[in-house]
Amino acid sequence: MLKIAPEFNGKRMKRAFVLIILYASIISAQNTYEFLRLDTSPRAAAVAGSYVATGDDPNVMFYNPAGINLLQGMPASFSYLKHLMDINSASFSISKDFTDIGRFSAGFKYINYGEFTKADASGNNLGTFGAGDLALVLGYGNQLDQNFYYGANVKLIYSGIDDVSSLGFAVDLGLQYVIPEYNWSFGFSALNLGSQIKSYYDVKEDLPVDVRVGFTKSLEKVPLKFFFSFNKINESQDNLFKRFTNVTFGGEFRFGQSFRLRFGYDNEKRKELKIGTSSGLTGFSLGFGFIVKGYNVDYAFSSLGSIGSLHRFGISTNL
Repeated sequence: MLKIAPEFNGKRMKRAFVLIILYASIISAQNTYEFLRLDTSPRAAAVAGSYVATGDDPNVMFYNPAGINLLQGMPASFSYLKHLMDINSASFSISKDFTDIGRFSAGFKYINYGEFTKADASGNNLGTFGAGDLALVLGYGNQLDQNFYYGANVKLIYSGIDDVSSLGFAVDLGLQYVIPEYNWSFGFSALNLGSQIKSYYDVKEDLPVDVRVGFTKSLEKVPLKFFFSFNKINESQDNLFKRFTNVTFGGEFRFGQSFRLRFGYDNEKRKELKIGTSSGLTGFSLGFGFIVKGYNVDYAFSSLGSIGSLHRFGISTNL
């Protein structure tokens, strides 16, 4: 039998608490591969993940595969997330259009949960073990009609904890409609539709399916782009109205040609991570981006309240 060694110090206790928070939704919802919900892109995270109707960032492939149709050239992006304790995550995305065929995208998401002490039932130290998750993503998009686009991703998902592993397969589906003369964009996506091919043990778990709908709007007289998204509207609720209570929104201010300031709010995080009567900055996010010699450099800060905060860094360019 595998156990965490009993001689916890303060650092190990904190890490254990972090893992409980990370996997709380897995335990309650019987979902696996929850890392697929994690925002790694700093720009997306700064606007609280309200990216379902975006079309100017290759990372949109992780939120709505139809959004890649509005990309120009061959954009590529790499992002790094410094999670709590020694948990780290990274992602990469790239997209290219092929004449008369359509636009393709490719990317990955990876998270490493750090190193843990392994012990037997008697508490004897058996060394260490690690845990990590990886998703490889390939996407395709094209035009349905004027200003109306579709897209789809296929995902191969791997998860490993010590010598136990799991393999899954999923697809994402998306639609996007734009009204360019009024700077409106509307998006719909259904993410992580699939199942485990190989489970950790004998019981197969559900994937974290997430159906989203939202919009973006660039204001005419103010240098502000607004992002809004209803998330997880597929989840069972007492009535139809409650399916639309999981809301995220954010904004991006443009200062000249090379600097952006961003903010976001996630009402689910603020509700679920509240400790006692104190919420602090839980659910709020801030970020900025600037352009240097054709490279977009981005940073985002996301608050988890008393639990801690997340820092994301990214760089993107057009190859």
